[in-house]
Amino acid sequence: MAVFTIADLHLSFGTDKPMDVFPGWTNYTDRIEKNWKRLVTEKDTVVIAGDISWAMDLSETYNDFSFIHKLPGRKIILKGNHDYWWTTKKKMDAYLAAGGFDSISILHNNFYTADGLALCGSRGWFYDAETDADMKVLSREAGRLRMSIEPAVKAGYEPIVFLHYPPIYNNMECCEITSVMKEFGIKKCFYGHIHGGNAAKRAFIGEKDGISYKLIACDHIGFTPLAVL
Repeated sequence: MAVFTIADLHLSFGTDKPMDVFPGWTNYTDRIEKNWKRLVTEKDTVVIAGDISWAMDLSETYNDFSFIHKLPGRKIILKGNHDYWWTTKKKMDAYLAAGGFDSISILHNNFYTADGLALCGSRGWFYDAETDADMKVLSREAGRLRMSIEPAVKAGYEPIVFLHYPPIYNNMECCEITSVMKEFGIKKCFYGHIHGGNAAKRAFIGEKDGISYKLIACDHIGFTPLAVL
């Protein structure tokens, strides 16, 4: 019962916005499917850390969720900056149930367990947030991260954190997010959002203050789910 993770699938089966137009993304959905099936079994869990679908409305996500659902394993998804279809957890849970997508769960103000671990997270926000509006969103995201981690710790699980936005980038740290992780002794953090070789060079990959950070944008990890442990 292994745990894997990947971010930024950017699926567009229900919309006309394929990623193949970008360098390195040729046949990306075929590559995701092939690599996923090579590694992941039905007993495993995969956390997808945001930017799942280009759909603008939940009703447009059916084909994208169908693609994900047919892949092996349990999938846990969280919000990315391009997931414009994202709505309340209640509505999304109802939509997934109605579509028969019982292998997909929403990570939002909660946590899930797999292989003795607590899978926690939130979208996160800009590491260089300065405006009042951005700071308000950042405070909310830090609160959501706390709401995910705190009950997991109280229940006796070791939490692992998944974010969409990078908590550290270009030598700048999103202290509102990292302080929550430090408070609860998080040891591993996986994040997406960063694409392309030049941008990835500025992403922080390594250990800081006892936390190991890894970039899991699908183009960065070869369109292949990454083992968490």
